[in-house]
Amino acid sequence: MSNNKNVVTFGIDLAKSLFHVCGLDASGKPVVSKKLRRTQIVTFFANQSPCIVAMEACAGAHWLGRKLNGLGFQVRILPAQYVKPFVQNQKNDANDALAIAEASQRPSVRPVPIKTQSQLHLQALHRVRDRLVNQRTRLINQMRGFLLEEGIILRTGVGNFKSQLPVVLSDPSEEISPAMTALINELWDELLGLEKRLKSINSQIETWASQDQAARRLQSVPGIGALSATAIIAAIGNAAQFNKARDFSAWLGLVPRQHSTGGKTTLGGISKSGNPYIRRLLIHGARSCMLHLNREKDRLGAWITDLERRMPFNKVVVALANKLARIAWVILTRPAATYEQMQPTRQANY
Repeated sequence: MSNNKNVVTFGIDLAKSLFHVCGLDASGKPVVSKKLRRTQIVTFFANQSPCIVAMEACAGAHWLGRKLNGLGFQVRILPAQYVKPFVQNQKNDANDALAIAEASQRPSVRPVPIKTQSQLHLQALHRVRDRLVNQRTRLINQMRGFLLEEGIILRTGVGNFKSQLPVVLSDPSEEISPAMTALINELWDELLGLEKRLKSINSQIETWASQDQAARRLQSVPGIGALSATAIIAAIGNAAQFNKARDFSAWLGLVPRQHSTGGKTTLGGISKSGNPYIRRLLIHGARSCMLHLNREKDRLGAWITDLERRMPFNKVVVALANKLARIAWVILTRPAATYEQMQPTRQANY
């Protein structure tokens, strides 16, 4: 395949087996438009002069990005929502590749950093764990519903359910039909299998968190444990793509949604944009921190107490999650940084 020396930007529309490549010259004019199979894509770019190569953030983008980086190309992986406004006329592979190339030339469109294989593996562990937790919740709710039809009410919570169900099934005074008892026993065995798989996934995540330096430093922050630390690292790496701490918390959707016009600023609830999984972990961590943090030995506790005087509990939780996200950004962007407890100062205005 010939070398296209006039191309300064390539856009690739990724697919399972057939890719479309669009090349733009210095004036932004399309000069290359090709369909390539997956087996041809690396060979094609091996014969091109190094330049900018852009693609959407989707399955396979990080693999191809690492391959092209090794060939000397400057790879830009773009969020799909930033590409959509550049699609012209009808949607097809050629127009999508052109839109990706044009979007990559906009300085305001920030690319997604290429993830390492270690990050992708850690991210996969978290996604498998999240699916298993969801399946466990659905299974327990189904079993509770079946038992409710038999007039048996169990307390809410996974721990309560696991401790009470064997007692109920072994109690001869409970009027459960043999067929229903057999079905519940089968579902109970399925639940135990899910618990075993969850335990294995949690063990792998905790092992990774104990061996990674950045994860250990993140765990020095109140409210951030092995799960939150590894999830953050899997998603953002060293956090260099964010210019300041607020950018990270905004990416997580922990800042107010804004709808302003005519110089009048209107702020609503949190935007809930970005990564919902990490946001959920940080909010759970913030709630735990509010309940268990020793406020007399940490000035973060004084800050929480001051907020509680002025805000409802859930608003304080979200505000604390926002602060934890900012602290996490500082730790990731500063080598060897950790969270240090500091005694609260008297009559300080937090």
